[in-house]
Amino acid sequence: MNKVLLIDDEPEFRDVLAQSLESDGWTIFQAGDGEEGIALAEKHKPQIVLCDLMMPRCNGFAVTRAIRKNPELRDTRIIITTGSSYSTDRIYAFECGADEFLVKPVSLKELVEAIERATTCRISNQTPEADTESISAIQATLPHAKFAQATGADGNNLVRFWGVRGSIPTPGPCTVFYGGNTSCVEVRADGQIIILDAGSGIRSLGLRLSSEFKDTPIHLTLLISHTHWDHIQGFPFFIPAYNPKNKISVLGYEGSREGLQSILSAQMESPYFPIGLNQMPGNIKITELSEFEFKVGDVKVTAAFTNHPGICMGYRIHSSTGSIAYLPDNEPFQRLRSLPSHASGDMESAGAFARKQDQRLIDFVKDAEVLIIDSQYNDKEYQKHVGWGHGCLDDVVALAMMANVKRLFLFHHDPGHDDAEISRMVAWARQLVAQANSPLRVEAAREGLEVCLKQDPKQKA
Repeated sequence: MNKVLLIDDEPEFRDVLAQSLESDGWTIFQAGDGEEGIALAEKHKPQIVLCDLMMPRCNGFAVTRAIRKNPELRDTRIIITTGSSYSTDRIYAFECGADEFLVKPVSLKELVEAIERATTCRISNQTPEADTESISAIQATLPHAKFAQATGADGNNLVRFWGVRGSIPTPGPCTVFYGGNTSCVEVRADGQIIILDAGSGIRSLGLRLSSEFKDTPIHLTLLISHTHWDHIQGFPFFIPAYNPKNKISVLGYEGSREGLQSILSAQMESPYFPIGLNQMPGNIKITELSEFEFKVGDVKVTAAFTNHPGICMGYRIHSSTGSIAYLPDNEPFQRLRSLPSHASGDMESAGAFARKQDQRLIDFVKDAEVLIIDSQYNDKEYQKHVGWGHGCLDDVVALAMMANVKRLFLFHHDPGHDDAEISRMVAWARQLVAQANSPLRVEAAREGLEVCLKQDPKQKA
């Protein structure tokens, strides 16, 4: 049963929304203040909570925090509504755990679209823990049966973020919402476990996999985009690699100076690490790829070069429920080559080359269901980091819109960006999308965020 909880101190507003949602098949519960709303949420466990921000007794921020602290409500989506248009309120709402933020007056169309956006993502409020003792707590909040169902038993596939930061891990009170671990994304697609990069986030993923599979052998594939340290530094701490029952296939392309196996081995040599790669008891097979199209089980994967120092690849996973494009490090050519200091030959030729290269990536990600892409800098910051190999937010949004991408996830967050700054970048990206009247959905990648790629009902029939 689909349940919506409306929390608002304006009865007229609640009644209008209730009538509209009931006609769409939702069961409605109503509360006139935050305290009553929290009690009803705990009792009925609704899929959606539509909550006003400014209320007596308990405001929307407090309601959101209370829901996010309750493990039984971890799958509840929260949509904040408010008459306030201050950007700081929007930022703080997201930091508290809200999934959507709507400024009143809210049209029915806006509400329906917000509910659709919220119900396509499952937010895990609890960041993956970093110690073995936490495994039971994690499993308690996400039982094995439920986890299996979310990853293919019902025909759906899943993307889960474990590390979203670029350059260096940044733990601390200012990064708890989006997370401080470096690049690692898990994809469950058509019976395959595919991991994108092995930044520090892969450690928590390894603990989760060990808890989930227990004594059952794990077969998985790790795709390495490139061997900069923030994309491989977590592999020595990946627990499944120490179990001889497991089979781990590591795929990537030759680095700019050394081969893939050599680089992965070097970071584990003495005096940097006490255990060498060849001492890891798991069945680890490292393969350097040369073709740009290959298969992981029955899943087709394509690859493309990105514009980043050294050899860096982007991947596109073609699942039965939509494709996932992953471009973790990329600097748009047109922006870079438009500057005299980085143009080769005359400016006209440089511009033509840049447009061609950017179009190649646009074609690579065209019509993707999900695009995960390097969005490290805002426009002002990019001017100080030209040639560093990372993306500018404005360019990323433009690329996604030109490619007709469905959902854009800003990724590779700058280590100097706290949660508030990332939220501001999301707000600006959404403003750009709104100005272009584009249907693109924009979010910032966040540790614990799960994206379910649902099977088309027509395919099931």
